[in-house]
Amino acid sequence: MTAQITAQPLDHNSGNGESLNDANQSEILPLMGNEAIARGAWEAGVKVAAAYPGTPSTEIMESLGKFPADDVKAEWATNEKVGLDVAIGASFAGSRAMTSMKHVGLNVAADALMSQTYIGVNGGLVLVVCDDPGIHSSQNEQDTRIYGHLAMVPVLEPSDAQEALDYTKLAFDISERFDTPVIVRGTTRLSHTRSLVRVGERHENASLGFNENPQKNVMIPGHARLRHSALFEREKQLRQYFEDSDLIRWEQGSQSVGIVTMSTAYSYVKELMPQAHVLKLGASYPLPENRLREFCSAVDRVIVVEELEPIVENEMKLMGFEVEGKSLFPREGEFSPDVIREGLEKAGLLETSKARPPASVQAMPRPPLLCAGCPHTGAYMALRALNARVSGDIGCYTLAAVEPLKAIDTTVSMGSSIANATGMALAGSETRPIVATIGDSTFLHAGIPPLINAVYNNVNITVVLLDNHITAMTGGQDHPGTGRNLRGEEVHKTDYEALIRSLGITWIKKIDAYNMGNVFQFLREATLYNGVSVVIMDRPCVLDPVKIKGEPFRVDAEACTGCQTCMNLGCPALTWSDELFEGHRKVKIDEPNCIGCSLCAQVSATNCIKPVAAFETNG
Repeated sequence: MTAQITAQPLDHNSGNGESLNDANQSEILPLMGNEAIARGAWEAGVKVAAAYPGTPSTEIMESLGKFPADDVKAEWATNEKVGLDVAIGASFAGSRAMTSMKHVGLNVAADALMSQTYIGVNGGLVLVVCDDPGIHSSQNEQDTRIYGHLAMVPVLEPSDAQEALDYTKLAFDISERFDTPVIVRGTTRLSHTRSLVRVGERHENASLGFNENPQKNVMIPGHARLRHSALFEREKQLRQYFEDSDLIRWEQGSQSVGIVTMSTAYSYVKELMPQAHVLKLGASYPLPENRLREFCSAVDRVIVVEELEPIVENEMKLMGFEVEGKSLFPREGEFSPDVIREGLEKAGLLETSKARPPASVQAMPRPPLLCAGCPHTGAYMALRALNARVSGDIGCYTLAAVEPLKAIDTTVSMGSSIANATGMALAGSETRPIVATIGDSTFLHAGIPPLINAVYNNVNITVVLLDNHITAMTGGQDHPGTGRNLRGEEVHKTDYEALIRSLGITWIKKIDAYNMGNVFQFLREATLYNGVSVVIMDRPCVLDPVKIKGEPFRVDAEACTGCQTCMNLGCPALTWSDELFEGHRKVKIDEPNCIGCSLCAQVSATNCIKPVAAFETNG
């Protein structure tokens, strides 16, 4: 017996029945790609949406949270798998649902996706995944289209904000017609580029109710074997659908060359090669073989321009087409007009541009630093002084890996720090104290299971929970530890001390991250403890949700000896003075940038740093 997928009639249109190119809509707004995606989901009648913030995807859920709660139940989830599972639950219940995440978030959610692709959907289910070509804000550079192939789910690729809205609406229709989750793939450039978008009204969808079908909904091996066969039939139907879809657009040009492209690369291709035949793929999986064959037969030469991996190029080669791609364009980094121009010049399609003269004025290097007054600074300064082996995690505090703090030895992925530290301890070769550092949001995302594991295996490690009361790195989003939800409503606040004690940990200290004496003392005691110890560093982020500004400090130039101890903090408010003491440069404070945290004053060896008011009083 083979499970069947029944295709329902569907025009190649948006969720309210209008053509993708229909201009009969109500208003034009300037929207970022992420805002347009959120608007498209709302117009499509999405009822439930959940996400964990991650650049470049964060603004999608933030934007959805601004629509009426009666329209869409939008929430921050503790991690991406939880977000997807929430959306899956809503789909089971018969409502349209969406989750959004950055590319590495799909790694976390992949377990659920790989089963759900067998199950299919009830209410439409859409995953918006934003890749980060060029690694602007991520720990790696990966191509979500590979997941589309692996899960055998369609991948839509908008190239601008208007398409981001339209394709998101269409994704829900495709999902319900073909009984499949659908991935809408964004990129950093699409996510954060703003353009004019024609928007429409919300299309309400009545709940389909729960589908009582255990053979479809419960993925035990016997059911999964039947559903696996259904995936191949679904892929066949989707491929046929894309043969005639408006998502695949052939723009006529010169017979000499045809360019197959997608996503934001399309805009660059049109700018540089307006005379070429262009086949724009609004969906990169599954590919419409007949449309590709017709296109390739109409031109003398075919070039594939796609960012990151040669997904389309390789697929076309498997179909028997002679195409060029990554021999001309790089597999790494973000595409730009210059990158594509270089590839087209290499292909002999554009004249080689004259080398640009070097700029007469070079921008001053601006290395990434923690903010002035960042509460994470003191902990890492102390850990370096303790000569600890520090396993870091994902967050603002990862910047402590570079000069001048230079206190983090490893960073892998969300939640890895504690388990990595456990492995170091079990290896038995490390003579230095082993410490894992992890932020509050990351701890709730993926840090609790490895902490349970550390206790279970009775290892000697210290865990430093850097609680700055917010998800700071992605712009200040709330989480269960803040006591507020996506809409700013007060909710239950996670008690970290109670949670950690419940795991069997008895050595716990919660300290003010600005009290450097306690920071040094309790971190030293924690690393000497035999077992798992936890230090909670408690101080709010200085930027989110509000910018903190206290009385600034000033350096007494006469008392400064140029010992430079304060400079080890890496605070951007501390800078060099033109004055010298025995050949050593003295320091000064950029007072407008100083928030008055007092960390520099506490570590100063000569007591030369004091609040501005102290100087005014003495004067």
